[in-house]
Amino acid sequence: MSVTNIDTVDNFVNFVRSPSLTVVHFSADWADQCGQVTDILKELSKLPEVQSSGSKFGVCDAENLSEISLKYKVDSVPTVILFKNGTQIDRIDGADAAQISSKVRTHSGAKDNLDVSPKQSLEERLKALINKHNVMVFMKGNRDAPRCGFSRTLIQILNGTGVQYETFDILTDEEVRQGLKTYSDWPTYPQLYVKGELVGGLDIIKELQASGDLESTLNP
Repeated sequence: MSVTNIDTVDNFVNFVRSPSLTVVHFSADWADQCGQVTDILKELSKLPEVQSSGSKFGVCDAENLSEISLKYKVDSVPTVILFKNGTQIDRIDGADAAQISSKVRTHSGAKDNLDVSPKQSLEERLKALINKHNVMVFMKGNRDAPRCGFSRTLIQILNGTGVQYETFDILTDEEVRQGLKTYSDWPTYPQLYVKGELVGGLDIIKELQASGDLESTLNP
C-alpha cells in the first residue's frame, strides 16, 4: 500500500467517501516537514493491522486544492485530516508524528485486535522487538533517515564500529514508543539493546566509546 496523490477536487471527494478510514495529508512542496509526514504515512500504510482495516492514505497540495483547504479550515501545512464516509472524524495540525500514528491506529481499528489482556500482549511484543537482532536501536526515524539529532549521532557512532544492527522507528508506533519507556524504565530515545538487554541512550554510548569499551559491549 502506498500514499495516493490527490490532484483534483473530484479525486478528493471520491477518495474520502470510503466507509473505511481515509487519511489525507494537506501538504506543500516548500515545507520540509511535509516530506516527513508523508514518510510517516507510508510507514503506517505498511502495518498489517492497518492494511487489514482497508484504510487509505492520500496527499494533496493544499495550495492547488485551495477550495478543499478552505472548506476544512487548513491554514497551515502539514495538516492531516481523517475521514470516514466523507465526514471528517479527526485531524492533526502540524508534524506531530506520535499523534498521527496514534490516531490512525485508533480510527483504523488496529487496536481492536489486541488480546483481552493488552498489557501482557504488549509486553510479549516488546520482548520480541528487543530480541529481533543482537543489537537493536529504538529511535526517531530509521538508520537511513534519523529524525532527531540524538538518533543521528548514535547511528553515526554505530556505523563507525562496523557492527551489524537493526532499528525500529518509534514514531510509527505510539504503543511501542510509550510502552518501552515503562518496560525498560528509560524515559528517552534513542535506546540501544544488546541481546535483549538495555545498554542505554546516547550519553551511555558516548561514554563507552570514550572509554574504549563500546565494541566489546556490542559484541559480548
